[in-house]
Amino acid sequence: MVIHRLLCVLGAVLLLSALSVIYSKYYTHLLFIDIQSQEKQLDHYEIEWGQLQLELSMLTEQNRIELMARDQLRLIMPLREKIIYINP
Repeated sequence: MVIHRLLCVLGAVLLLSALSVIYSKYYTHLLFIDIQSQEKQLDHYEIEWGQLQLELSMLTEQNRIELMARDQLRLIMPLREKIIYINP
């Protein structure tokens, strides 16, 4: 009778151990899927960041600003003697 109870307890422990292994594998798989999703999102953000950096460098290019000032705003560069320098 004692051996029978011991076998039942060991069987229950074995069953709980097997269920915990299955749960841990399942949870690990969910975490792996989440990590892959986050990595895809990170790649997307890195591509977008590169495009924004390229756009920023294009928009702040000195010649482009000067051309826009001259063409759209009809601004002209003042003569050298008309420029006033202010010391900080």
